[in-house]
Amino acid sequence: MKRILIPTDFSHNANNAINYAIELYKRESCEFFILHSYYLTGYSKNNLLSPEPTDKKLNEVKELAEKSMEKLKKHERFNNANNKHTFHFLNEFGSFNDVLKKVVDKEDIELILIGSEGGKDDKKLIQGSNAVNTMEKVRNCPVFEIPDKVIFKNPNEIVFPTSFKTHYKEKELATLIEISKITNAPIRILYIQKDKEFSKKQSENKALLNQILGATSFSHHVLYSSDIQEGVRCFFQSRESEMIAFINKKHNFFGSIFSNPMVKELGNNPNIPVLALHDLRN
Repeated sequence: MKRILIPTDFSHNANNAINYAIELYKRESCEFFILHSYYLTGYSKNNLLSPEPTDKKLNEVKELAEKSMEKLKKHERFNNANNKHTFHFLNEFGSFNDVLKKVVDKEDIELILIGSEGGKDDKKLIQGSNAVNTMEKVRNCPVFEIPDKVIFKNPNEIVFPTSFKTHYKEKELATLIEISKITNAPIRILYIQKDKEFSKKQSENKALLNQILGATSFSHHVLYSSDIQEGVRCFFQSRESEMIAFINKKHNFFGSIFSNPMVKELGNNPNIPVLALHDLRN
């Protein structure tokens, strides 16, 4: 069974992510871990000057979290008769990223699916801070970010921008291949050309990628642009693509992909789910 972690703060966008995950994997055997992390404002275990939380305060935040989770459990989506799905509900004390990493390791999670609040206008980022931080800091499993305005449908295509400078691995690309297969969405491999010749290494990596994606429907596309972010944005906007995926290396061809430029570009379109795959060597 596939093991999927969905963080929740009981908001609309978190609930939307849960609905999206259930629909996406409706024909697959899955264990879903619905995780809420709760914390005390001002408390930091790394700060010696931070006062230790009192039992009273800890119990207050714990009780509030448990009440909210009990209310969530009663929703009909968890009680519908899909015998392929099992749900676990977790309340954990600690900072969001610490709790996330701990649960990913403990439960052998294969995918984090996280909701984000859509921007109110083009100047706002689509990804909420938790989604961005998760994509950057959780390096041992893929992270799939779902904007709150996106209701599940099979995407028309999945744009996969790449420089062909990485040595692709089947394990890294497994989630992309899986989603492509279960939604029948073709993968559009996008290379942004900057007037440089293809190296021998790039040609070898391209052949390797073709081999790994062999069981999917995919096509290659080249766009000439001096600006990678602008090229990617133009491609998926002009085609009205409905999903984007990439390998989130710390030093890849976007720079550090979530250290702003690409997030801002993706943020101009609140209708694009984003799948961040990870270079497992990092």
